[in-house]
Amino acid sequence: MTSPNILFIQVDQLTATALRAYGDTVCHAPNLDRLAETGTVFETAYCNFPLCAPSRFSMAAGQLCSTIGAYDNAAEMPASIPTYAHYLRAEGYQTALSGKMHFIGPDQYHGFEKRLTPDLYPADFSWVPYWGDEGERDTNDQRSVLVSGVCERSVQIDFDEMVTAQAVQHLYNLARSDDKRPFFLQVSYTHPHEPYLCRKEYWDLYGDVDIPLPMVPALSANEHDAHSRRLLADFSMLDMQFADEDIARARRAYYGSISYIDEMIGQLFRTLDAIGKTEETAIIFTSDHGEMLGERGMWFKKHFYERALQVPLLMKLPGQTPTRVSTPASLVDLLPTFMGIATGDAWQSEIENLEGHDLTQTLGAPPEPDRPVFAEYLAEATPTPILMIRKGDYKFIYSQFDPILLFDLKNDPNERTNIADDADQADRVAELKNLVSEKWDIDTLTAEIVESQKRRRLIVEGYKGGVKPRWNHAEEAHDEVIWYRGEGGYNEWAFSFLPVKIDAAN
Repeated sequence: MTSPNILFIQVDQLTATALRAYGDTVCHAPNLDRLAETGTVFETAYCNFPLCAPSRFSMAAGQLCSTIGAYDNAAEMPASIPTYAHYLRAEGYQTALSGKMHFIGPDQYHGFEKRLTPDLYPADFSWVPYWGDEGERDTNDQRSVLVSGVCERSVQIDFDEMVTAQAVQHLYNLARSDDKRPFFLQVSYTHPHEPYLCRKEYWDLYGDVDIPLPMVPALSANEHDAHSRRLLADFSMLDMQFADEDIARARRAYYGSISYIDEMIGQLFRTLDAIGKTEETAIIFTSDHGEMLGERGMWFKKHFYERALQVPLLMKLPGQTPTRVSTPASLVDLLPTFMGIATGDAWQSEIENLEGHDLTQTLGAPPEPDRPVFAEYLAEATPTPILMIRKGDYKFIYSQFDPILLFDLKNDPNERTNIADDADQADRVAELKNLVSEKWDIDTLTAEIVESQKRRRLIVEGYKGGVKPRWNHAEEAHDEVIWYRGEGGYNEWAFSFLPVKIDAAN
């Protein structure tokens, strides 16, 4: 048997419910719609950490971040942890990455033979959090909503244009190559991550479309749970009431960014057709995490509410018939799934116990609605690990610092009513608490996180004098690039975009 090629497409901060495959009625994304209609839609798929770098690390390793010590956006991805790229190379694949992976540390390959582009963000410890003394945040604030709409060009557009061009060229190079190994190509975009900006041609797709406002309007401070209050305070958004027109403009630009990325994905699909590889290539599409998009008055990620946690997961295998899978899945399942695709068998690692499972085995199998899914948040704006278990219709959110949250997602899909203190849920809460204790040693994990933060903070402080090393792929310390490298404020960099003429933006 010849192993199929694998094209893995990942986007950034795309909530599942923004796509038609998950019930949306307005999104214009014909290429993703066609992928969903002809392949597999995993109806309930979660990230395992609602933050960019840790989500990608857990996904790449098939392990929770608490297991591999990758706690936040400035935590090193250990070079000794095998990734799906390592496993696939051992299976005889050639591997390449075009786009964002947000690897932190001096190893910038982690099993990829080729990196076709730079990364968008720093590979060092610039963004290390520090529990108890976070300081002033230079990312995620009101500007994301207030400075939204149409632009002619942004650094994010620059990046994703480069990602597409390099991926397309790589596919043509593969077609001309004498290397007959199957390929694994990961194409990783930064859209629709905020700033909520898009070009006019994609903005105009929604000119006559009624994009709904949030289903749950902004809540007051005392209506929010404890973690939401901390996040909103960290974003300078606590008790912030954005005008409907600001929310609508940000949401429209977010949808425009999805349409933009869909066109980039269309270029990849057309290239596969042009080189005659479509029928022998498995295609997998997902996002690193979701986006609150104004629900409850919250934006971005870093929480376990459905909008931030649920991601699209679409898969098209050669020769398969369309199907939908209701068994819960998460991003740690991707490593064993890629290996299942590569080997054609029900795959398990012979060298380590992985968190995930081979999702190819769910195709045509009876659903397992009670399969538990685990997620964690170990980064900034919390004094302690926050842990999530989704089991059946229930979502359980636990920390040693905050009140427990329990939601019945079947009867309360908008997560409005915390039922953790209901008498008839006592047995369920006790069961899920026990599952937390079995899964995590919270005291030890907390001590390890705090120690790691202190060590990395010392390293960052030391770099204030002399030359700061640059771990980013193919860059030296003094190289000038347009990507963010931790010098200066992130927001000043992110919001430095080329506007369009005022009359053209209407």
